[in-house]
Amino acid sequence: MSALTREIRAARPTRNNVDPWRVHACFVEPECGPDRVLADVATLFLVNSECPFTCSFCDLWKNTLETPTPRGAIPAQIDDAFERLGSAARTAADIKLYNSGNFFDRRAVPIEDHPAIAERVKSFRRVIVENHPRLTGEDCLRFRDLIAPARLEVALGLETIHPEILPRLNKGMTFDDFARAAEFLQAEGVALRAFVMLRPPEMTEAEGVHWAERSLAAAFDCGVECCSVIPARAGNGYLDRLAKAGRFSPPGLASLEEAQRRGLAMDRGRVFADLWDAQRLPGCVACGPARRGAIAEMNRIQWPIPPTECVHCGE
Repeated sequence: MSALTREIRAARPTRNNVDPWRVHACFVEPECGPDRVLADVATLFLVNSECPFTCSFCDLWKNTLETPTPRGAIPAQIDDAFERLGSAARTAADIKLYNSGNFFDRRAVPIEDHPAIAERVKSFRRVIVENHPRLTGEDCLRFRDLIAPARLEVALGLETIHPEILPRLNKGMTFDDFARAAEFLQAEGVALRAFVMLRPPEMTEAEGVHWAERSLAAAFDCGVECCSVIPARAGNGYLDRLAKAGRFSPPGLASLEEAQRRGLAMDRGRVFADLWDAQRLPGCVACGPARRGAIAEMNRIQWPIPPTECVHCGE
């Protein structure tokens, strides 16, 4: 374990108690699809073993297990989610199986459960999972075949292409790792999604937007169809320490709006901006609701709209 990994783990607050036999959370919401048509997507946040990578920015470990996921638990969680969601899940076009880590980490999602999982999701148009570029291999292709006729989409965390900042995120990958994984999946007919971080530690506000734009362009260069811009947030312990040391500040709401607008202006693929907890992002009280509304609208129509103007903050 590296010194940075030990430091990140030492700063962690308390882990939440989770039940591996019950889905952590689930909901259905509309998302603009690859055909630019709004369609309902069922999103399941699964409980499983913690990701083996200790990223400096991640707080998803809070709802994970410290032990391997029991066999049968993931199919049981999917059943639990479908029961909770009822007809809304059955009529959704796509499904996201997000597991706070890597779907193709066998400690997190036992490969023995893949057939049972596939039987539960193969009726959807797309099955979207998240995975680390370095854990992308033959297991992806076997699962792709199991879920047919559904199409597999793998979401990879790129975060940033900044050559100095990416190593400091302790993600255990390089941009070349991302590019190789993207090339492998694209050649095998697997759709690609990427997560891009807005203003990681050690960046100014302007740098955050600039490097988000460059990272979006790099993701599209790799064949990614869809990107999600996610604001860096404190709350995992380590980023809170960096914030106290003056080395991290969360991005403002105006920057999230601008980063999404620049990504959409490329007209190379879909660009979503993550509005979870967006009311807590720094910004003007007067124009905050309008900016969140503008971002939600761009998420919906996948087209850049004019910037929000505010006489109070001047942005």
